[in-house]
Amino acid sequence: MKITIAQINYHIGNFEGTFEKMKGAIEEAVKEGSDIVCFSELATVGYPARDFLEFDDFIHLSEDLIAKLCDLSKDVAIVVGSPTRNPEKEGKDLFNSVYFINEGKVQFIQHKTLLPTYDIFDEYRYFEPAKEWGVVTFKGKKIALTVCEDIWDVGVDNPLYTVIPLDEMMPFEPDFIINVSASPFNYNHANARLNTVRANIDRYKIPMFYINHCGAQTELLFDGGSIVMSPDGSYDEMPYFTNCLRHYDLDEVLKGGKTSAQPKVKIALIHDAIIMGLKDYFGKLGLKSAILGLSGGIDSAVTAVLAQRALGAENVRGLLMPSEFSSGHSVSDAEILAQNLGIKYDIIPIKDIYDLYMHTLTPLFEDKPFNVTEENIQARIRGILNMAISNKFGNILLNTTNKSEMAVGYGTLYGDLCGGLSVLGDVYKTEVYELAHYINKDSEVIPHNSIVKPPSAELRHNQKDSDSLPEYDILDKILYLYVEKRTDPADIIAAGFDEALVRRVLRMVNINEFKRHQTAPVLRVSPKAFGMGRRMPIVGKYLA
Repeated sequence: MKITIAQINYHIGNFEGTFEKMKGAIEEAVKEGSDIVCFSELATVGYPARDFLEFDDFIHLSEDLIAKLCDLSKDVAIVVGSPTRNPEKEGKDLFNSVYFINEGKVQFIQHKTLLPTYDIFDEYRYFEPAKEWGVVTFKGKKIALTVCEDIWDVGVDNPLYTVIPLDEMMPFEPDFIINVSASPFNYNHANARLNTVRANIDRYKIPMFYINHCGAQTELLFDGGSIVMSPDGSYDEMPYFTNCLRHYDLDEVLKGGKTSAQPKVKIALIHDAIIMGLKDYFGKLGLKSAILGLSGGIDSAVTAVLAQRALGAENVRGLLMPSEFSSGHSVSDAEILAQNLGIKYDIIPIKDIYDLYMHTLTPLFEDKPFNVTEENIQARIRGILNMAISNKFGNILLNTTNKSEMAVGYGTLYGDLCGGLSVLGDVYKTEVYELAHYINKDSEVIPHNSIVKPPSAELRHNQKDSDSLPEYDILDKILYLYVEKRTDPADIIAAGFDEALVRRVLRMVNINEFKRHQTAPVLRVSPKAFGMGRRMPIVGKYLA
């Protein structure tokens, strides 16, 4: 038996486009003599379709797509994820299902049992869990069909669920497992995915064909990395961040003995993931060009490089907006970067605009001393100028704020926090420096001075980030423990950090939740990003 894995980048709700992609994969599978071609979880609608699933017409269109796939199933069986209507009045209206289609009709449907509601997932909002399990027999082989989370509760110390679907299928003595998934990327996830598949192989001693999405759906990034694993634990891992079609002979998979893995270098993965995220955000929205403020600093430099690599130099524009507080090298560093990248750039000094604001506001400011108010005015002037170019020329403004700044509220609403997409909002400042070194590994793209100079917002004379924040190598460690690991304050202090500093940092994180609720979607690259996967109250008192 030959099985084709179709790792595809889907566009949510683009039923016509999805069918064309599936049709192409099916035709290739037939040409290769495959018996089965496999697509991923909820492939007909895209993942996550969210409240589109509540529209009857949306589900009807997915059913139409299934009917079209039936017409293509004469020469090959098709495994595909799609929503199914629940015929019972009790419970949710839909199941998250995997279909087995052959000889012009749906031969078997297995519903998803385990419906995650943690982090970015909210599946129980839409779906009813399976209560019955079986296998499908095809060409003398029994196949256990599973959907994503249904394999993730095996081999863990603290199970989330009270039933393991494959345990319920084992009495039917399946010959192999097909798992259709939509498992989002983070820089640790590829290893976790392999460990999960391996835990199932160890438990059941039969091969698994694991099919994952690739591509970006706004902030959620899917890296692909589909896996075929043999009973001996050897495996083939498909490429990350790209469409891929591969064909496997079941007899060869049963023999095992050969492993082919993808490299898993953290910074390289983050770099490639963000580029994919930018490409798909613009491509799926029908957008082409981006604008960003270039300050000569490390964050805007890294953002500009990633945008240029994703969209092309001709589609990226930089805006340099020096003030009276900007150092001379800030402008020259930004110019050198723009020239290295081949992107268009403009220089608009903001001193005269700032002076006009101050002249207008002086009667109202009552001789109060210079403070963060004047700093924020400068940031908001830059936001207005960026948005003016964005509106006039159709360039989408990219936000350049990093995760460290976003965490502690070191940014100005409607100023440097504005934009249509946050490129580095899930990348700590120390990781931004790692990205810069990675970008410069072959030649100097980002000017050396942008990397080595002390970071500064340059909103007052001789300002440095360290005037307001701890050094980033300390701050980021505290933030990682609190945000990613959800470590209690006492345990962070016990890890060796100063108690007053810890309490100050955690207070800044909590009291600035209101800012994060008003910022752009953040491309998710870590296990816990700001946005849909982290749900905190704005007015909570805890640590505030």
